[in-house]
Formats: sequence, structure tokens, C-alpha cells
Amino acid sequence: MSEKNIPEKFYIAQVGRTVGLWGDLKFHLHTDFPEQFKKGATFQSNRGELTISDVDMKRGIVRFVGYEGIDAAKKLTNTKLFATHEQTKANCNLEEGQHFWFDVIGCEVRDADELLGSVKDIQRMADTDYLMIDTAEALVEAGLPKQFLLPYIDRYIIKTDVNEKIVYTQDAKEILEAS
Repeated sequence: MSEKNIPEKFYIAQVGRTVGLWGDLKFHLHTDFPEQFKKGATFQSNRGELTISDVDMKRGIVRFVGYEGIDAAKKLTNTKLFATHEQTKANCNLEEGQHFWFDVIGCEVRDADELLGSVKDIQRMADTDYLMIDTAEALVEAGLPKQFLLPYIDRYIIKTDVNEKIVYTQDAKEILEAS
């Protein structure tokens, strides 16, 4: 997936059923960054722009401006919320060594000085993220698979430089050869 194929907005939450009479709704997160959901935050949805008027993350409850009654809130059941790249970078705090998926997608993957391919996508299986890598043409011509999965763990990932768009690896070629 090239940078052109990275979506402009990301699915981050879904609104569930109503709770009580005042427009409270259950809230189901689909993001690693719950801190972005705070009073006054605005998100795109499949029903237009929505602004949070109140949120209780411990209980998984949210209320939106203009939907303060149960009848109005019911209209938002199953609404999906989205964030843009800019919102994500502004509202989500990364720790040292962490990167947003959209910054890693499109990076070259190098093992020592050899180009193995480029990151097409990232998939989470159980508690581990896997880089889906489109293998470099020269390696495909040499008989290796067109794609392979590489666990994004310290055992294989030395460093990710999103500014240079390179993921430096060790022993990743062994995984490619065994694929």
C-alpha cells in the first residue's frame, strides 16, 4: 500500500445503544488511544460531524452535543466515528519508539543492507502487530514469495525511522525464505 492508499480518516469508535433518559450512549473503542475522547472533541461520523458534550471512559458512556435526549440519541446507535491523520497526531500521545501505523505503512524494509520490500499494511493478531510486506522485485524474481508477514517485535525490528521511511530489521530474510 503506497502512501496514496492510506485512508484519510481512521475508524476509531462505534456508538452503541442508549443508556438512561439523557442521551447517554454506550461507546466501543477501536483505537489504542482513548485519551482523544474528551469533552469538546469533534469527530467525523457516517452521520456527519459530532462533538462530545460529556464522556465517562470508565463506564464506556458518551453524550453528543445536540443529542441530549433519549429519542435524539437513539438516532446515533451504531454510528461509526473517524479521526484524520492530523487529529490523531494532535490528540494521541506516543511513547518513545512508538509509531502510528499510517507512518509505518509505505516504509522500506531492510535487513542489513538488503532491501526486502515495503510495508503494505499492518495487521494485529492476538496481541502482536504484523507488517504485511510486499517483497522486493529482485527477491520475487529469485523465487521468493510476493508477500510475507513479519512480527513487529524487538526480535526482528531493530529500528523504525518514519522520517527516512525505513524499517531496519534483523533475521527478517529468514522469515521471508521460510514463507
